[in-house]
Amino acid sequence: MKNLDFIGLDENKVSKVREGLAQLLADFQIYYTNLRNLHWNVKGHGFFIMHAKYEEMYNAAALQIDEIAERILQLGGTPESKFSEYLKVSTIKELDKTECSGEAIEYIMGYFKNLIAQERALIELAGEANDDVTADLMTGYIAAQEKTVWMLLAFAEHHHKNECGCESK
Repeated sequence: MKNLDFIGLDENKVSKVREGLAQLLADFQIYYTNLRNLHWNVKGHGFFIMHAKYEEMYNAAALQIDEIAERILQLGGTPESKFSEYLKVSTIKELDKTECSGEAIEYIMGYFKNLIAQERALIELAGEANDDVTADLMTGYIAAQEKTVWMLLAFAEHHHKNECGCESK
């Protein structure tokens, strides 16, 4: 017996959703690791604020990673669990050490742009598969990410040039 038989979703339509979720999982894993890097290496004027913010963000990402993997399982798939495999397919690349909060915010904005685009595409795929649960999960992620983008941009607006000398956009 298959889970899909009981939840009423079509295997052929759901396969594209699983593929999208697998890609999102890989990207979230690299995003999570990059946030840990930023958390560990942040320095300068915004240290206390950004150190705490990065921790909040990677804790949220850890929960999302688990939800994405579990959704793949619910849809009859097997989530990848090897970091080496994530690195092969992730559209988010590993981050070298950066101490500059302005530069870090630029990286994070790029990550959010990437993740939100994938999540919007997944909402569309999920809609085609009548998969309201995946669509709802993605909608929740986007709502939280859009708020974080707004907050980070507001923070960065007042920190055009920080102690490490990099420029925020």
